[in-house]
This record gives sequence, C-alpha cells and structure tokens, in this order.
Amino acid sequence: MMWTTEELGIRENLLPGVLLRESIGCQVDPGKRQSPSGFLGILSQSSESSGVALRVSSRKASHVPTGLHLMSKMVARTPGFWKALGNLESFTLGEDMNSQEIIKPIFVSGVARSGSTILTEVISQHPRLACHHYSDFPITWIPYWWNSLRKHLPLPKQEPQERAHRDRLMITGDSPEAVEEVLWMHFFPEAHKSDCSHVMGEQESHPQFEKYYRDHIRKLLIVRNRQRYVAKNNYHVTRIEYLLKLFPDARIIIPIREPVQQVASLIKQHRLFNQKNAEDSRVARQLQLSGHYEFGPLRCPIIVDESRQAHYRHDLEEVAWYANQWADVYSFLHKRMNENQMLAKACLVVRYEETCSRTEKSLERLFAHLDLDDEWAEKIIEACAPTINAPDYYQVSFTAPQQELIQELTSATAETYAYS
Repeated sequence: MMWTTEELGIRENLLPGVLLRESIGCQVDPGKRQSPSGFLGILSQSSESSGVALRVSSRKASHVPTGLHLMSKMVARTPGFWKALGNLESFTLGEDMNSQEIIKPIFVSGVARSGSTILTEVISQHPRLACHHYSDFPITWIPYWWNSLRKHLPLPKQEPQERAHRDRLMITGDSPEAVEEVLWMHFFPEAHKSDCSHVMGEQESHPQFEKYYRDHIRKLLIVRNRQRYVAKNNYHVTRIEYLLKLFPDARIIIPIREPVQQVASLIKQHRLFNQKNAEDSRVARQLQLSGHYEFGPLRCPIIVDESRQAHYRHDLEEVAWYANQWADVYSFLHKRMNENQMLAKACLVVRYEETCSRTEKSLERLFAHLDLDDEWAEKIIEACAPTINAPDYYQVSFTAPQQELIQELTSATAETYAYS
C-alpha cells in the first residue's frame, strides 16, 4: 500500500523547518518561498576578522514575549509543585500508563549547529514518532494534561515565523524542540556547571529521575497517540551510555559538521544572542530557563574532562573556545563508541555534508538505523530530500591564523570522522 503526501500529513504548513528554511543552513530554493520578516532584528554577514561578524539593529527591542517569560520564571521557581503535579498526572492515567511500552526511543545529540534540527524535523514526520514541541514549554512537567487542554482551546491559526537563531528555519508552536532538558536540570542540578564533568555513564543511578523520566515519555506517547519517542538534546552527548542503560534498545543519532564550518556557525549564533541580550536583558535568562547554554552571556561548555576547564575561560578567543568544544565532545564520543560495542551499534554518525549533498541516501540510512525504513519513510524522504541543500546565506571568512588555530585544535579528532 502507498500513501500520498497529503495522507502522510507532509504539507507545507506541517513541515516548516524542511520546506522553508533549515536550522543548519540547508534550505529550499529561495525563489520559491518568501521568508517573512522576523521579530528579532536585522542580521547580515560581513567579512570582518571574526569570520562570521554580524551587523544587528542597534535599537532597543523586545525579543522575549512577556507572557512566556513570566510563565517560565514561575514554573522554574516552583519545580516541586510541578513535579508533584506530574506524579499526580501519572497516577490518574493508571492502566494507560501500565500498558504503554517505551520501544526503541530515539535520541538526537551533537554539538550545536551540526544538523540536529533538520534531522529531528524530518524523522518526527513519521507517524509512529512523538516528540516535544515548542508549545510544550514551559508547562513541560504535565505533557498529558497540557496537550489535552490545548486541543480544546480556541487557539489562533499559527503562521510560521523565523526562529530566534535567525537561520531561516520557519517554526510554529507544533515544531519539534529540545524541551526535556528542564527535567534533567531539576534532577541533576550540576548539569550545566562549568567546574565539573557532565559525563553520565553506565554507573549512574537516580531511581527517582528514572521513574519520572520513563513516566514522562509514556505520557507524551499516550497524548500524541504514537509508539516511539524522539528527543533532540545537545546535552545528551555526555549521557548516551546512561540513556542506553535506561533504554537498551535505544537508537542514537550523532550529527557532525566539518569543524571550520561548525565553529563559524557557533560563533555567529553566540554573537547574535549576545546582541539580543544587549537589546533585551531577558534573553539570557530565557535561554537559561529553557535549558539552552550553547550561546549568549550565560554560555556554558559541555565538560567531558575536568582537566580541560581552562580551555573555556571567559577571556578565551571565540574561535578557540568553540574549536575546543568541537574537539572535546566529538573525541569523547569517538572514544566511547570505540570502547563500548553496544553503544557503537546503537549510534549512527550523520555528517552534515552528506545530509546536504547526498540527501536521499543519507536519509535512507538514517531511517534504516531507526528501524523505520518503511513506506512512510519513503514518502517522507521523497517530500523532504528535494528541499535540502547547503547554505548560501552567509560565508565563512576566518583569517588564515584563525583557520590554522581551528585545524590545530580539531584535526586529530576530525580525521577520526573522515574530515581531512
């Protein structure tokens, strides 16, 4: 049996990230669609010494919706209440919870700006998969009640708009988003401290969190009426062995990008969010509340080795800071996959360049690894592949010394991923 694109739900208004603009730069022919002006100010690229310099509107602006910010702070200040409410929600679902299995959950995790968003956008279109949406934050703790309530609210029609990253990805409240990190931050308060390792291996044990997390996933599956869970979370790179301990049949996707290009994209975003915070001081706090520490004034590295803390000093040049982050994380992942065969079997490394240039083959390999290579996947690939290609909306222009520095810091790790 074959399905049409409409039967699959693959329509332009349901696939904004793929059919309009993509978070890692992959995009459709810009002549086919016009991007509406965003609400985060005006960005442009220039060829200054940073390689990714930005010019942003200097006027003061509001970049964080007031209602969202107030609600986010309220939830963050009362986590005990929301956790208890989540437990009550689980209790009231009774038999539904007991009968809901967690089968082959999917975790997408890599250093930011590696292609994780487009991969999550694509696979989340499969009708068996459930993921968190932008609209799940900040009421993340009670996914069943919150989503059930939203179904009955007279919500206005959502028009896709460019997300805060100003990377041409168009989103709505129903677009996939990394939301579950707020749960991890509550149960693991040191998750984003810069003075300790963030690695969580097979020896990790937190029974209260593990039960809560499994219940949370079950509730999302029930309310979405789906069979498998998918989560995009950059911070899972240091937790993959712990996740595999919790879910031995999990599938893990590790996106990666050529280091010079990825470092350039990271710096571009960091400067953008610093500028936005200069215009609206709530930006940094909102990033913190939602569990995003990759960019901005409160930026915090992913620490895989406590001895490497000096490589993330506040006064360190941006190029070195992000090159160190790239090298540390991907060398850690390579080492763990080499030493843990079960982990290696569960993981699939997806190169950004192949996603853009050999899209169909790359997506076919992706769905096969997820055990989702069926007719649904064929239709999704058919709809999405023609829309994805390499970015052309900014150019990398590092100086020669900066390029040499990136190569010096990343070359050994890059070679293990077939980057020359």
